[in-house]
Amino acid sequence: MGEFVGFPKRCMPFLSELKANNTREWFNQHKAEYETSVREPALAFIADAAPQLVKISPHFRAIPKKSGGSLMRVYRDTRFSSEKSPYKTNIGIQFRHALGKDVHAPGFYLHIEPGACFIGVGIWRPESAVLTKIRDFLIDNPAAWKKAKAYRPFNSNFVLEGDSLQRPPRGYPKEHELMEDLKRKDFIACRPFGDAEIGRKGFLQMAIGGFQQSNPFMRYLCAALEVPY
Repeated sequence: MGEFVGFPKRCMPFLSELKANNTREWFNQHKAEYETSVREPALAFIADAAPQLVKISPHFRAIPKKSGGSLMRVYRDTRFSSEKSPYKTNIGIQFRHALGKDVHAPGFYLHIEPGACFIGVGIWRPESAVLTKIRDFLIDNPAAWKKAKAYRPFNSNFVLEGDSLQRPPRGYPKEHELMEDLKRKDFIACRPFGDAEIGRKGFLQMAIGGFQQSNPFMRYLCAALEVPY
């Protein structure tokens, strides 16, 4: 596995072509290009990210494995979906909390897709008990939450996204100052970036810099869930 020097020029065109030809036959015919344009550079990115990630927090893992690591599988799980296309047409890289297998914890995420690239941080669709812990922590620590959201590097680059309830969650004061946040079902924030960024040697530092900008946000979520940051 070599040093990461940017994704090759064929990466984005390959993903676009896969989207237009999302069949097992086409993918098998072009599997060698998937390896050289997508998987190999993605694994190099993950390997080089590992020592950088430790500087942000020692509790997140960058695992450069073809399966079971930080690189998400290209194969879609179609069992419960009406969409039966067999392959994902994006690169998904997730740096999970060390406790992520045992508890639902926040994480860092990188999404590479033609016209829709972004850095993601936080926790997506937590189970009910986890969501309750975050909401209760918001009630008990509103000032720290507002400070985390207002942190200039985060506030200037990231946007809080995800689904929310239409009405206040049951059991919480309806007039609470953080009601819009209490209604959230996802606690994720995204920072978009242009397609051309992935081909640059400095792309790794750009992504790591994005993760660093979310420090107060991620630290708050970890505190809410009582996991170390």
